[in-house]
Amino acid sequence: MKNILFKFRTICLSALCLFTVINQAQAKEFVVLPGDVLQISVWKEEGMDKEVLVLPDGSITFPLVGTIYIQGKPPFEVQDQIANQLSMYIPDATVDVSVKAPLGHKASVLGQVQKPGDVILGGNTNVMQAISQVGGLTPYADEDDIVVIRTLNNGKKISIPYPYDDLIRGRNFDKDVDLEPGDVVIVETDGLF
Repeated sequence: MKNILFKFRTICLSALCLFTVINQAQAKEFVVLPGDVLQISVWKEEGMDKEVLVLPDGSITFPLVGTIYIQGKPPFEVQDQIANQLSMYIPDATVDVSVKAPLGHKASVLGQVQKPGDVILGGNTNVMQAISQVGGLTPYADEDDIVVIRTLNNGKKISIPYPYDDLIRGRNFDKDVDLEPGDVVIVETDGLF
């Protein structure tokens, strides 16, 4: 019995370590985007615990710091930036920045799905996961006509065909598409209806 308990604890500890490593990797990849809601607090400073919305221009406003541009930075860099700017008022300020709601990290799923709308992207979200989050395809969906519309950094839009039919049958997993913030997944209507 002790041997089984030891193995169980070892498996649980291994899983916990793996989960921690995955979360740390995802946290390093996360960057702040317009629409995200952040919780910013300065330790032992009354009135400096604020929920802030990242504005469309990528900026926030925080007491004693003013308006700062943070779009594209990970939360730990935002912490450092705020702490540096507070240092003339509060030496050795301990700043904590956490993401309360990653509302800027979303993609839209439209067309022949059960509940068309926005999907919050957590970690690496692929098209299949996004379709699942909106309830799946309707009976009228054309499985061969699903595309991802992506806007590139230069403003150009591209269309990426999505091989749903192959993936649902367990083929061509290398053709799966990881979604990026701002992507739009469009599921067309089957021509038979």
